[in-house]
Amino acid sequence: MEKEQSRYSRLANITQIINAKLELQEVLQQVTTAISEEIVRCSAVGIYLPQEDGTYRGYTGKPERMNGMTLQSQVIDPATDPLAAEVIKTRKTVYIPDTQQDGRPDSNSVENFQIRSLLALPISYKEELFGLVFLFNYGSLMNLQKSEIESVEAYVNMAGLAIHNAKNIAEKEKLLQEKQLLLNLSQELSYCSTSQESLEVCFSYVEKIIFLDQFIAHTVKPSMAGIDNGLIFTAAGNSTEEEWNETLRQKGLLKSFEESLADVVILRQRMHLKVSQNQVLLLSPLISMGKVQGIVSAICIFDDKEDFKEAQIPLAQSIVDATAPVFSNLLYMDGLEVMVEERTSELYAANKRANSVIESITDGFFALNKKWEYVYINKHHLMPEDKKDAALSGKNMWEIYPELLGSDIYHAFQRAMKDRVTVRFEAYSEEEDYWYEVTAYPFDDGICCMLKNIKEKKKYEKELKRLANLDLIGQMAAGISHEIRNPMTTVRGFLQLLKADELLAPHAGHFDLMISELDRANAIITEFLSVGNTRTSDMKMMNLNTIIQDIAPLIKSDAFNQNKQLEIYTQEIPDLLLNHNEIKQLIINLYRNGFEAMEEGGTLTIGTYVEEDNSVVLAVQDQGSGIDPAIMEKIGTPFYTTKEGGTGLGLGICYAVAARHNAAIDIETGPEGTIFFTKFQVAGID
Repeated sequence: MEKEQSRYSRLANITQIINAKLELQEVLQQVTTAISEEIVRCSAVGIYLPQEDGTYRGYTGKPERMNGMTLQSQVIDPATDPLAAEVIKTRKTVYIPDTQQDGRPDSNSVENFQIRSLLALPISYKEELFGLVFLFNYGSLMNLQKSEIESVEAYVNMAGLAIHNAKNIAEKEKLLQEKQLLLNLSQELSYCSTSQESLEVCFSYVEKIIFLDQFIAHTVKPSMAGIDNGLIFTAAGNSTEEEWNETLRQKGLLKSFEESLADVVILRQRMHLKVSQNQVLLLSPLISMGKVQGIVSAICIFDDKEDFKEAQIPLAQSIVDATAPVFSNLLYMDGLEVMVEERTSELYAANKRANSVIESITDGFFALNKKWEYVYINKHHLMPEDKKDAALSGKNMWEIYPELLGSDIYHAFQRAMKDRVTVRFEAYSEEEDYWYEVTAYPFDDGICCMLKNIKEKKKYEKELKRLANLDLIGQMAAGISHEIRNPMTTVRGFLQLLKADELLAPHAGHFDLMISELDRANAIITEFLSVGNTRTSDMKMMNLNTIIQDIAPLIKSDAFNQNKQLEIYTQEIPDLLLNHNEIKQLIINLYRNGFEAMEEGGTLTIGTYVEEDNSVVLAVQDQGSGIDPAIMEKIGTPFYTTKEGGTGLGLGICYAVAARHNAAIDIETGPEGTIFFTKFQVAGID
């Protein structure tokens, strides 16, 4: 009775241990201890659990060592042990009272451990086999009773329940861990801002369940038709594309890998390639919206064959699957960002080119919105009081230029803004002393204006007007000079005959006066023809200094006769293509005008030099009172003169000679005198 109570007490204790959720090994150790204590005639009890290769290895039991061998080193192979094969097949207890009378036990085990009696039981629960239990005696028979065998079966059933519960608990814990891992993954993926970051998070989570040696990723490049077309290496992982390819090349897997990539895209299924005994190459597709968006590739390393469990691979794929939609969205966002950057870059480049075009315009340019505020000003636009364009930007034009309110410029701009028509007009800037042409163009947000400096244009217009007068004079001279000179010659001849008549001797003085006036008229006609002449002949390469030296005595004589001073300075200058007589006439006209402009004692200076633009300059400077600004515009106009008895053709001849020599005459005048600059262009230089 006491023995039965002890047995029930042990069963209750084991049940309590099972419900306490202790470690499986501790529970099974309690079972083997209970069996060994319940069956006192038993020499050894061992529990064997299945392995992946189909054998059963010792897990726990008593004693832990037998004949120098540990329990964990003992392996039962059903292929060579008929008894174990029978128990596994029938899932029933087998008792062999005497091994010498029964050949089912493994003969090697019987001989090594001198087994006489043997009890083999399956550890099962609801048709599921968890392991085997073996009880035996050394060298003697156990002589087990049916009740004793039933007791052992009860304990073994408790072991089956314990293993079942432990397995369920392990699976539940594993599922909870996997769910928590995927939840953590989802949380971290939600923080990712680029597709690259999402891949890095994916790899870090895969590494938590599988040891990764090398890993990379590829992105599937979509075609215009929406069909997967090609793969792009993505710089995520611990290897560059070159390092990855080199590793596969060394292992002879590069070609297989490239073919497998294509298969994964087409089949949309995970694939793996064996690299070595403990290495596997996994290729997992990133599938989102029914399309493969990319492929995660990793070389996984396992410690030994037993550690390679297929259950790890689906979890790794689950991590990849959870990453796929985030990766796809971020990949799309990356594409949009790239597109925006490209478009922004294109717009920036186009705007830069447009600004470059506008800035390259040497004329002033600015744009005004409908509130008359500056929205753009180029660098050539004249700024008031040396202000920068940034100081004018956003400012009202009429606040900056209040003096223009009510002016013609104001009304022209108002017309362009209100009537939306292009307006052109000319205006004069007193501050800068130049004319400019203004063109105002309407656009959607206001008007844009271009200011073109036409100072040179006005100068050319003046010159063209003067040349037009010269051309008219030339045509008139050519037409009437011959007709005038013929009757003048006849009259002069008859006057000379009348002068020779003794009867008319009292009128000789009158005849001389008339002949003198005819000669003077002829001289005027000669000058007239010179002004109108637009062609130059007999031009030769010569030096301007030589011509000055030729007429220097004449100039000095005139200076002496008029009690005035003369200074001549000449620098080394290049030869020019000149007509000697015409240039001589130009110098004479200029120096005589200079002498006439000065009082006695004044100094006339004649000089030559070369300017920075390589032009040769003839300068004639007097110390007169200067030229009245009111008549500056008329200087050089034929027949215009301020001298009594002057013809007004002297400076006209000078301008005509200069024009025929491709030269220009500039004048600087003031209270201290006037300088005439005649600038000649050197041949071959613009």
